[in-house]
Amino acid sequence: MIVTADLHIHSSFSMAVSPSMSPSALLEACTMKGIGILGTGDASHPLWREAWKDHVENNAGIIVVPSMEVQGEGRVHHLILAESMEIAEAISNRFSPFSRTIHSAGRPHVALSGGDIARIVHEEGGVVGPAHAFTPWTGLYGKYPSLMECYRGENPDFLELGLSADSSYGAGIPELANIPFLSSSDAHSPSPLKVGREFTRLAIKKGSAAAVIEAVCRGEILLNAGFFPEEGKYNRTACPACYRQYTVSGAEMNGWRCPHDGGVIKMGVRDLAAQMSTGPVSPRPPYLHTIPLGEIIQHVLGTSSPNTMKCQALYAELIACFGCEIAVLTDAAPEEIAGVHSGVAAAIEDFRTGSIILYPGGGGKYGTFALQSVKT
Repeated sequence: MIVTADLHIHSSFSMAVSPSMSPSALLEACTMKGIGILGTGDASHPLWREAWKDHVENNAGIIVVPSMEVQGEGRVHHLILAESMEIAEAISNRFSPFSRTIHSAGRPHVALSGGDIARIVHEEGGVVGPAHAFTPWTGLYGKYPSLMECYRGENPDFLELGLSADSSYGAGIPELANIPFLSSSDAHSPSPLKVGREFTRLAIKKGSAAAVIEAVCRGEILLNAGFFPEEGKYNRTACPACYRQYTVSGAEMNGWRCPHDGGVIKMGVRDLAAQMSTGPVSPRPPYLHTIPLGEIIQHVLGTSSPNTMKCQALYAELIACFGCEIAVLTDAAPEEIAGVHSGVAAAIEDFRTGSIILYPGGGGKYGTFALQSVKT
């Protein structure tokens, strides 16, 4: 069975998350998007676990996987997956002596090393890996030179790439040769613009959270999909104060201080991954670069927002025709999409062939893009 997964989201109990986050809103967004496997996010929080009580089994047929993100030693973020809410609760309770926020914050701080976090997760029957591993502030490689330094011999089960990286960024890093890569949205809103904006397509043996976790750990991954890395806000080496971008040699020449405002220059994901890629390139599933359909429609129609009535009407027409958003982005033939709107068909073909003009982000500022098929 081939199913599309988004295993990293958040709840309204996390900071800077939409108050409209709810299990029912998320399941509705997944149906529209084409997500068949959803991580609950924030399963360390007792009220969020309770909110999911009547939705783990759902009429939409979406497989719900209890998941949580915690911040450990060095401010590194870790993504945890569990087969059941009972396992998620047991993990949360094990973390409780080391966290003042484990039962009150959606993404709690846990005063443990990555190795201790992974050991507890494994002892309770869960799996764990670094979240958005390459980002400079809270990613593993922004803080540690290796998995071993962070996890101290307790092997992680997977690695989440994050919005500023695709699978090519990790394929040449020797220690990651046998680590499965996940792409997920880290969504803070139930909008289809956020849920499933990055996703992983898995081959699973049956429709259960346990089967999903087994597929992840076995590397039964058929496709990763998400933004061009250049669209991520940490892709290029840059100053977080003024966003000026630098080469690594330029940053070194300035002592990693921005000569314009004195800000500390942060190494970008691209340069960090390049420095670490010292081995042969390991074979990886295809990576599809794309963005939410609503944003593609916005660019094609030239509107101020993907939420305008004009954009929403065209979005609804495409979903009615093809069943879900991911089908439009990945599977529908361009000539069929052109039957609904030729401009959208051309734009999607641009993404599928990589014919995109990219303006890379860095220092905390998102990158942007232009479509070859859209004349400005």
